[in-house]
Amino acid sequence: MSPNSTPKHLSFAGHGRNVVTCLQFDAERIITGSDDRSINIYSTHTGNLRARLRGHEGGIWSMQYVGNTLVSGSVDCTVRVWDIEKGICTHIFYGHTSSVRCLQIMQPVRTGTAPDGKPIMEPNDRLIVTGSRDASLRIWRLPDQDRDPEYLPQSFPDNDDGPFFLRALLGHTHTVRDISGHGDFLVSGSYDTFVRVWKISTGECLFRLAGHRAKVYSVVMDSKRSRCISGSMDWLVKVWSLETGSCLYTLEGHTNLVGLLDLSQMSLVSASADWTLRIWDPDTGRSVHKLEGHTAAITCFQHDDNKVVSGSDGTLKLWDIKTGKFVKDLLSDLNRVWQVRFDDRRCVAAVQRGSDTFIEVLNFNYDPTTQPDIDATSSHLDR
Repeated sequence: MSPNSTPKHLSFAGHGRNVVTCLQFDAERIITGSDDRSINIYSTHTGNLRARLRGHEGGIWSMQYVGNTLVSGSVDCTVRVWDIEKGICTHIFYGHTSSVRCLQIMQPVRTGTAPDGKPIMEPNDRLIVTGSRDASLRIWRLPDQDRDPEYLPQSFPDNDDGPFFLRALLGHTHTVRDISGHGDFLVSGSYDTFVRVWKISTGECLFRLAGHRAKVYSVVMDSKRSRCISGSMDWLVKVWSLETGSCLYTLEGHTNLVGLLDLSQMSLVSASADWTLRIWDPDTGRSVHKLEGHTAAITCFQHDDNKVVSGSDGTLKLWDIKTGKFVKDLLSDLNRVWQVRFDDRRCVAAVQRGSDTFIEVLNFNYDPTTQPDIDATSSHLDR
C-alpha cells in the first residue's frame, strides 16, 4: 500500500491479439481463458507457457479451477472439464443451446449442525453450475479425476443428458449473465431484469426478485447476512433478503451500468461504466466512498479489507479502501486492461499493449536486498 513500494514486474505475451476473458492464479500457475478458443497455463514464477488447452470450438467466456480440475464454458455451448497437470480434456457436457456465459464450482460448506451434533454440509457433492444465453442454468456433479471415467461424447447424446447431469433451472426468459452460490442456495441475474433465488438440491425457484428496470449484469451472495446483491443497467445496486425476498436497500449514486460487484466481510464495492467505483457498508447500505480517477468504464477490479485494484482506460489503479483515496497507478500506458486478480503477495493482470495481449505479474513480496531471485531459483520447475 506504500506509494513508494517497488514490486518485481514480470511481463510476458498472452493470447496474441485476442481478449483475455478469464483469469485465475495461484503461487505456481496462472491460467487464462480467451476468445481465441484456448486456455493457457503459465508459470507464475517465470511466465513460461506450461500448456495450452484446446478443444472448444468457440471463445471461452467462463472458467474456474479447483486443485487439478478446471472447468470452462464456451460460445460453442459446451462445458469442458480438464486435468490441468496432464493438459487434457476429460469430460464434455452438452445441454445448453447457446453460449455458456457464467459458471461456478460449488464445494460443500458447513451450513449448520444436525441434532446428533454432526455438521450439515451443503451441497452434498462438488457441483458445477452454469448460466447461459439460452436463459437456463444447469447443474452437474463435478467429476472426480481419480475415480470417475472420462466422458467425451462427440455430440449431444440423444435422450440422455449424461451421467453427471443433475438438473436444469428454468424460469429466466433472457440471458443468464451472472451467478453466485453458497451452500444449498444459488442466485442468478438475467437480462430479463429479474434476480432469481434457487434451492440447488431440488431446483426450486424460491424467489423471483423484481425491481430492476433494466438488464441485471452482476450478482453476489452475502451468506453471512442472508442477503444477495445485484447490479443493473438501470444504474442501481439492490440488496435483497434471502429469507423474505424483499428489497432491503436500493443503493443509488452511479450514473451508468453497474457491471461488477465484489463483497468482502467489511465492504461491498460496485464498479460502473460511469468511470467510478463506489464503496458501501454491506450492513446498512450506506455510501462510504466514491473512487474517482478513471476516465472510462471500469473493466475489472478486486478488493479486500485494505485495498481496491481496478482496471480501465489503460491504467491499473490502487486505492485505499478505508479512506477512498487513490494510492498510485500499478500499471499505465496500456491500451486495455482485461482482467485483474491479486492474492496476499502478487497482483496479476491481463492487458493489451499496442495490439497484443500481455500478462503482467507484480510481486510485492520481492526484495532483492534480502532474498534470492525467485524466478532464477524456480525456473527449473518448468523444464
